[in-house]
Amino acid sequence: MRLLILAAAAVLLLLQVSAAGATRTELVGGWSPIKDLSDPYVGEIAKFAVKTHNDEAKTGLVLEKVVRGETQTVSGTNYRLVIQVKDGAETKNFEAAVFDKPWEHVRRLTSFKPVLGNA
Repeated sequence: MRLLILAAAAVLLLLQVSAAGATRTELVGGWSPIKDLSDPYVGEIAKFAVKTHNDEAKTGLVLEKVVRGETQTVSGTNYRLVIQVKDGAETKNFEAAVFDKPWEHVRRLTSFKPVLGNA
């Protein structure tokens, strides 16, 4: 009987430890903040977003910096970046969304919209 009680207690303890380890601050498939905004790959994604937008909208925006960003892992990586650009003499912020799947040579601008108010 003692052995059964000890085994049950051990199982309950393992279940509790497993459940505690499973709680995470991010969801699988959820958005995670980009820790290093100066990472060259993040800069490449931002430059791609501005260039693609300029080509499509016939504008001449110039990338200044990535203000903040987050990623989401799906069948590739979604990037959601707030970027600061120069539009002539004016500085503006935009939110750019880019889907990237480098192993299939796929990169697509999915959204590019102005950020209203402070970024």
